[in-house]
Amino acid sequence: MTLQQLAYFLAVARTRHFTKAAEEVRVAQPSLSKQIHALEKELGAELFSRARGNITLTPAGEALLPVANRILSDVDTARLEVAELVGLRRGRVRVGATPSLCGSLFADVIKRYHDAYPGIRVSVTESGSRDLVAALEAGDLDLALVIVSPADANRALTVQPVLREELVVASAEPLGVPRLRLPDLADHPLVMFRPGYDLRETTLAACRRAGFEPQFAVEGGEMDAVLRFVEVGLGVAIVPSTVLATRSLHGTPLAPGTSRTVGLAHRTDVAPTTAARAFQSVLLSFLRGARMPAGVHLTTS
Repeated sequence: MTLQQLAYFLAVARTRHFTKAAEEVRVAQPSLSKQIHALEKELGAELFSRARGNITLTPAGEALLPVANRILSDVDTARLEVAELVGLRRGRVRVGATPSLCGSLFADVIKRYHDAYPGIRVSVTESGSRDLVAALEAGDLDLALVIVSPADANRALTVQPVLREELVVASAEPLGVPRLRLPDLADHPLVMFRPGYDLRETTLAACRRAGFEPQFAVEGGEMDAVLRFVEVGLGVAIVPSTVLATRSLHGTPLAPGTSRTVGLAHRTDVAPTTAARAFQSVLLSFLRGARMPAGVHLTTS
């Protein structure tokens, strides 16, 4: 039995699909299937029921699941403890942030961190909040600035609120009102983010609470694409006010005022490495002393 086989087993258990599991662990599907069969042969029991393509855990698979999770978690802890001995002279920290923050203050934080710890390599992921949460849960990120949503409370993550971002309606031309009510969006085609962006779910939920289903002019874009689509007049979009600073777009506040809270998150079951804790310290120190961009407010002391 190898750690690789256990990792492959957990991937199939999570996805209930051999091809998706292979994509998740970045290996060819035949290789993953071969390793799963080898594991089953060694254990003397099938781990998955494969009836008509419907993948489910067998009783043997159910018994192995918590043990495999515990073994791989212990391995991660061992790696982290060894990394602690190295200290902050070398290593890596993997961090993530939403596009609005990557495009504003995150670069300054990373510069300050690099100046303090030049031996630590920083890997940055820019994506929607829901994708960042998934990356944290999968162990692909050490820390991430994600959107705090009480409705989506996640015990797998520890989240410290740090910022509040004001949301506005971005448009190519002035909308002619000082503030826009949510029901008024029914008269405007929307440029919508791809699935995985918290702004997509926030916008859809807000429109539905206001009693209408929004009409899409175009959907599926990342932040830069969405803003460009708005610039050429395809529609309007609800975005953080900070992303409009370098764009020729107009931002109309929503009535009542609408904002979202950003939190610094990490996995609850894995203690942050020394490098990750140092990044968290640099980030919080920077936020307390920095002049916040328009529309961003500090929520941590």
